[in-house]
Amino acid sequence: MSFRKRGVVVPQSGSTNSSSPPPGSANKPTQTQAPPGTRPSPLDGRLTTSTGTRSLDSLLAGHSGLALGNSLLIEESGTTDFGGTLLKYYVAEGVVQKHVVHVLGVPEGWGRELPGLGLDDDDGRRKKKAADEDKMKIAWRYERLGEFGAGVGGARDRNVPQVTSATTSAPVFCHDFDLSKRLILPSPSNMHFVTLSVQPNLSFKDPDTSVSPFTKFIQHLAAQLSNTPPTTIHRVAIPSLLSPALYPSYASNPSHILQFLHGLRALLRKYPTQLTTLITIPLSLHPRTTGLTRWIELLSDGVLELAPFPASAVVIKPSGAATEHEEPPQGMLKIHRLPIFHEKGGGGGENSGSGDDMAFNLSRRKGMVIKPYSLPPVEADGEAQQGGLEGDDGKKATKVDLEF
Repeated sequence: MSFRKRGVVVPQSGSTNSSSPPPGSANKPTQTQAPPGTRPSPLDGRLTTSTGTRSLDSLLAGHSGLALGNSLLIEESGTTDFGGTLLKYYVAEGVVQKHVVHVLGVPEGWGRELPGLGLDDDDGRRKKKAADEDKMKIAWRYERLGEFGAGVGGARDRNVPQVTSATTSAPVFCHDFDLSKRLILPSPSNMHFVTLSVQPNLSFKDPDTSVSPFTKFIQHLAAQLSNTPPTTIHRVAIPSLLSPALYPSYASNPSHILQFLHGLRALLRKYPTQLTTLITIPLSLHPRTTGLTRWIELLSDGVLELAPFPASAVVIKPSGAATEHEEPPQGMLKIHRLPIFHEKGGGGGENSGSGDDMAFNLSRRKGMVIKPYSLPPVEADGEAQQGGLEGDDGKKATKVDLEF
């Protein structure tokens, strides 16, 4: 009886190669890679994409991004255009990630005003820090283990590919943009500017109010989604919905606008892994007390309201070493509704910060930063507390007297 090494399969008669893969192994499904600009949600694993603003991504029900197949409505009161800036960040992120972007109601010149990419200093510093942290996870005595022994061990592991750090090759989910720069659109561009279904009336006749101005956009969007691969991500941007500067007066007819939002919502549900939508609406023209605005909110998955501070308000900079370099907030943000994706609430109130008063600030390099709002300390209170301490002789106590 001859001895045989353990773990070696004995070839049977008629077999060609013992190392050939078993039948049917080539038909096993392989793990597919997520489309560019998307990543799984930390809650339930569904694909999410970035809105172009990191602080806004962190508010969206704990999913760290806008889940595909959902819409977000941004309402804004006053004459400012912070919502339009958020919309440009959303579109610029889609252009950089090579997504297909569809813009409704504005000319092509609007796309030439997108913010450009910021400096790479912060990005490079962040990558270096992540690489150093990944390097420190490996014990120092095992770091050079692959270089030990150029003889048998080196010859044995010569054909084994080296594992590189995943942090250096991971794609960027959300980019940094600079408002003072302009984004250079690629040629050919994946941006589509769709005008309204309104032709100029040269005969000075009354327009036909029975024709919806949104029909052309729904038809364009349905054709684009059906003719692209299922891995292509589409972004829909609708700036200043129902603004009289862009839309005719009869566009606010409920039979037109609500039917359009129903059709857009149907496309979001039909393509839950390809389409996202971001809409802005001016509350000064369509306040939340009207029934039409409430219906628009009900047909949106998430609703946020921006309330900028008036320009005449006196801005008091907070004192203290920890807050002296922070810029004062420019307005308040109110969360009316966030997308709820499952029975657990999708990370709801505690993780999203919806129970706190949120404020926002817009800067050139940092973009829009949304964080909890807190009142600055009042300097008069500190002086009153120090002046209220008096000694036995009626004199004010000094710092030396308070020390033990």
